[in-house]
Amino acid sequence: MRTFLAIFTMAFMLASCADAAVKEYKVEVVAEYPHDTGAYTQGLFFHRGEMFETTGLNGQSTLRKVDLATGKVLKRLDFDKKYFLEGSVVLDGNLYILTWESRVAFVYDAETLEYKSSWSYPREGWGITTDGKQLIASDGSANLYFMDKNFKLDRKVTVKLNDRPVMWLNELEYIDGKIWANVYTTDEIVIINPKSGSVEAVVDCKGLLPKNLYKPSTDVLNGIAYHPETEKIYLTGKNWPRLYEVRLVERK
Repeated sequence: MRTFLAIFTMAFMLASCADAAVKEYKVEVVAEYPHDTGAYTQGLFFHRGEMFETTGLNGQSTLRKVDLATGKVLKRLDFDKKYFLEGSVVLDGNLYILTWESRVAFVYDAETLEYKSSWSYPREGWGITTDGKQLIASDGSANLYFMDKNFKLDRKVTVKLNDRPVMWLNELEYIDGKIWANVYTTDEIVIINPKSGSVEAVVDCKGLLPKNLYKPSTDVLNGIAYHPETEKIYLTGKNWPRLYEVRLVERK
């Protein structure tokens, strides 16, 4: 079923791109780094030059501070097996973490990684990012939710590619005024206008992880991190052995 969804979604997106002036990109690898194959990547981001990652699955969910160059986990917090962690982000010194079906969100101190609070969350947690003012989250649908620091909903937008909703929005990253989103089960990333919800570009990441590096545990592309100081973009996937610095190349 998952394979069918991936093929259907990719075919739909490519056909939609052909219908209108939606930019199409592929990725070019600039550098590659080790990544923990035990990390079921859900959230990935940089804060003050350091890389943070949240990993999912019940009994395996963690918050990590990771050394980019070596993939070594510098600090790790393990969560109760009843929680399946999802996306994570820092806003105003607070590190926010969503959970999938528990409808709980956690807040930690971004510098010390000390626990601060738990919040009731009104929907499934998938991806989360920030524009520096608000939290922006996905729930696996075609919707993005813009919230304040206390998870109060300000507005909701439906992401559309040529007026057709794009489902399965997952891990998010805010880059240069746009929202990047992994489309779950596919090798595609969509670049979204945060005001209108319109998809302005589609990034084809097929083949980013070479087939010879696949293992039985290797799962889908998921994990977008932007380093604001260096303006570099990094991608990885669930249980991938590599994390990649990439640049976009526009298809002609």
